[in-house]
Amino acid sequence: MSESSAEAVVAATANVAGAAGAANWRRAGIAGAAIGVLAAGAAAGVAVERLTVGRGMRKKARLALDATGPYGSLRGTPGRAVADDGTELYYEIDEVEVAPTTADEGASGSRRRRLFGRKAPAPVTVVFSHGYCLGQDSWHFQRAALRGLVRAVYWDQRSHGRSGRGRSQADGVPVGIDQLGRDLKAVIDAAAPEGPVVLAGHSMGGMTMMALADQYPALIRDRVAAVALIGTSSGKLGEVNFGLPVAGVNAVRRVLPGVLKALGSQAELVEKGRRATSDLFAGLIKRYSFGSKDVDPAVARFAERLIEATPIDVVAEFYPAFTEHDKSGALPGFRDVPVLILAGDKDLVTPSSHSEAIADVLPDAELVIVPDAGHLVMLEHPETVTDRLADLLVRSGTVPAANVGGHGSTAQQPGR
Repeated sequence: MSESSAEAVVAATANVAGAAGAANWRRAGIAGAAIGVLAAGAAAGVAVERLTVGRGMRKKARLALDATGPYGSLRGTPGRAVADDGTELYYEIDEVEVAPTTADEGASGSRRRRLFGRKAPAPVTVVFSHGYCLGQDSWHFQRAALRGLVRAVYWDQRSHGRSGRGRSQADGVPVGIDQLGRDLKAVIDAAAPEGPVVLAGHSMGGMTMMALADQYPALIRDRVAAVALIGTSSGKLGEVNFGLPVAGVNAVRRVLPGVLKALGSQAELVEKGRRATSDLFAGLIKRYSFGSKDVDPAVARFAERLIEATPIDVVAEFYPAFTEHDKSGALPGFRDVPVLILAGDKDLVTPSSHSEAIADVLPDAELVIVPDAGHLVMLEHPETVTDRLADLLVRSGTVPAANVGGHGSTAQQPGR
């Protein structure tokens, strides 16, 4: 396909998305799936791909996968933080299970406080930040493995999951990575106001952590005990080719912002089309989620559900922030703590070269490139990711090595 013809196709997509007639909604849905996936590049798989199977059978298969693979079912103590623009940010806390010591067994908590005159120090809290078009449940396997081992906070970024739509965006203010960094600060203030903090972020979540470091260096210096950057980038995302030929990439870069704006303005129309063209939607986005061919269908379906929950207007309003993202200057703020940098070798959204660039700035960090893995490496190869996270927690002194044991494995029941 030539550059001019590719540009014409994408331009036509924008025109289709803007049509409000009932006869056009299916085509608008196809456009929304194709362009939305390319823009998001963040998450979904397909449970059943054989188009020779009837739609009814495919729907039944998806429902069966939803029932047999209850991923995303883990819940913690809910809470809400308020961002600086008034947006409500939803989070959940998994508390650490602390066994009483021999000295503790004979005294109540109140008596211990009277005896020693002070309360126990605040525990370490691991704060997990998810990626674009995902939600806190994208950490399901890591949450299942680390539950009870360490205090953890899982939150939904603004306009994602159970968090509220960004109030500034409702007033026409573009969302930026700096805003996400301030959101993370609000969550930490509400859910972990004291004690050491470990930051773990995937994709946009990692960028959010960089924005936090850029704006609150004292917080990083005084409280952050370790950092995990998974499938993320410090900048130059505008140069990513998404595995497309040069002509197609150039065309998409030229018109994609306008196309997404058109799609976002017809959100209800496009969402109807996305639902009706679910097979096309799932097939397209599988390429941008996984690197291996043998992904568990239940996991693929779980990823599909995550991205299905992200409205197209949210996809549209977040996309420009990534082309503007540049936080390479904030990375040195992480030099004094243990750092894990991990990426899939087949990630088409934030290629592993971006993780290598981060490692160049943080030469003491552990760099792990996972073979046969795509952008959703924490779902595709959960045991590898959990194992490296557990090792980071041990290296940072967050948990003793003796406590980790089998927590690096996700072979347990998904609803643990």
